[in-house]
Amino acid sequence: MPIDLHDGDLPDGLDLKALARDGAVAIDTETMGLNPHRDRLCLVQLSPGDGTVHLVQFRKGQYDAPNLKRLLTDPDVTKLFHFARFDVAVMQAYLGVVCQPVYCTKVASKLVRTFTDKHGLKDLVKDLLGVELSKQQQSSDWGAVELTPEQMKYAASDVLHLHDLKEKLDGMLAREGRTHLAKACFDFLPARGELDLGGWEQPDILAH
Repeated sequence: MPIDLHDGDLPDGLDLKALARDGAVAIDTETMGLNPHRDRLCLVQLSPGDGTVHLVQFRKGQYDAPNLKRLLTDPDVTKLFHFARFDVAVMQAYLGVVCQPVYCTKVASKLVRTFTDKHGLKDLVKDLLGVELSKQQQSSDWGAVELTPEQMKYAASDVLHLHDLKEKLDGMLAREGRTHLAKACFDFLPARGELDLGGWEQPDILAH
């Protein structure tokens, strides 16, 4: 699994769009915590689905990243996430971009895997792909100046399997006649992220 670490942005000349499998680039983020108003964005992981992973590390307050922003807002590239609601919101907060179009494997799983309440990435990868993911580095210090090899491997694993998951889930969505419903949910996710940033995460504006 080739992993390339970049400081502050994707390098000039790296065309992930051209490499994107089925027009999608898998993306994840690492932050200092789960509150985007307090916990800064530290890392963005990307994979075009060819087995390679690119990590973009951000220093505090340095979020220019024009090449990354161009990819995130490209209407011809599907941004493939697991739990897109958080990632889309935190990138809007720190990078100032609205990611569209998006696909979320967590939402897709909830729509078709109604026989279980386990929709985390670790469970999904194990159940659908037969792969065991390690989560040992999940709570490590992502704001560190130098990332450890273990952190980099963990970060890469979070995007490495998303294309295969999407393929499996797309088949299940079609089988159950819920593809249109999934797309409607995906289209709403950028607005859902903006609502979270605006203070409507709890209570949920759609709740009773």
